[in-house]
Amino acid sequence: MRVVNLSKAVALTATLVWAAGCSTTSTTTDAAGAAGAGGDTPASGVSTYGVSGGRIDATTVTAEDLKQLRSVFYFDFDKAVVHQEDLADLEAHARYLSQNPSASVRLEGHADERGTREYNMALGERRARAVERLLVVNGAGDAQVESISFGEEKPAVLGHSPDAWSKNRRVELIYQSK
Repeated sequence: MRVVNLSKAVALTATLVWAAGCSTTSTTTDAAGAAGAGGDTPASGVSTYGVSGGRIDATTVTAEDLKQLRSVFYFDFDKAVVHQEDLADLEAHARYLSQNPSASVRLEGHADERGTREYNMALGERRARAVERLLVVNGAGDAQVESISFGEEKPAVLGHSPDAWSKNRRVELIYQSK
């Protein structure tokens, strides 16, 4: 009888220790953690479409401010991890969406040509979902964000080189209404 009670106590203690370990906080936001934000950097030489030198730090983000923000976000090979340097632009996109309930955005996930068609469709979807989670956690409504994957079907750059591949591993934000 004592062995059974001791076993139950050990199992309960192990469960509590495991649960406590899972609930620790980190220095990154939950959105960054959920999107897999880390210290990864994108491939060098990749265009960032419409980036100005400044960041949008105001609490109100206007349609004009959107023009200064990047709308294409790149990923490392075989990863669906949002880069740390993309967080500020994505948070500003989320603020715009939260301040403009009639606006909506389509997130188009893409992959390079390596891998099977099915794998690349799934990878493009994971990338779009990572960006979607980040937007929603930062204030965008679920109904405002739609994710779709094109896999390798719509390359930004044709070619079979590391440079072309790095430009094809991306998520594009396409606003439906502003």
